[in-house]
Amino acid sequence: MRVEPYAVGSYLHIVKRGARGMAITSDVSDQFRFLRLLYFMNDQFFNEDWELQVEGKHFGYRPDTWPEREPLVSILSYTLMPNHFHLLIKEIQEGGVSAFMQKLGQSMTVHFNLKYDQRGSIFQGSYRSRTISNDTYLQYVVAYISVKNTFELYPHGGLKGAMDDFEKAWKWAMTYPFSSLGTYAQNSIDPLVDLAACNEVIQAPKEFKVFAKDVILGGKWTEGEFE
Repeated sequence: MRVEPYAVGSYLHIVKRGARGMAITSDVSDQFRFLRLLYFMNDQFFNEDWELQVEGKHFGYRPDTWPEREPLVSILSYTLMPNHFHLLIKEIQEGGVSAFMQKLGQSMTVHFNLKYDQRGSIFQGSYRSRTISNDTYLQYVVAYISVKNTFELYPHGGLKGAMDDFEKAWKWAMTYPFSSLGTYAQNSIDPLVDLAACNEVIQAPKEFKVFAKDVILGGKWTEGEFE
């Protein structure tokens, strides 16, 4: 899937996969580091020792010596899978998406190689993206990223099991910490997600659940999306 044309103000569904289907995280610490990367790499400022400077601090802690945070992109939705991740992001400054994705991919690769004594990129080439053309499509993409993909990880039969018992799968999915589903399903605060941008196009939690259920049980995630 190619990277489709986009400009400032565009919304993009991005997928980045591990090389040869390999896992891009190997333990829970790697997974939580991914969340921190979504925050710290999404900034014009970069400090090579950022991990040491925020170690042991609360999520989103920012040293006083750093300049005010200036995000490269707006993040609306995300889900980390074993061998790839999905993002719904908005280009808010020219070149922001490219800069963010480069920083994110490089940091994950360097960390993985140092930790596991490996070489080369852990990813299968560049990221793939699809530009979102309208608000209805945008809502489908949020459900696709935060619900359908999280449901694939459901321990009782994956996506099929989740479709067979939506309510139990929904409760389980809201406990999965590496997805933005809780932001939509519970109206919770997530420092990674641009809530102002989300509120422009996404329904209230009850309405979102009804919409997501219709998308999942109706198989509507396949409409224009890539696997």
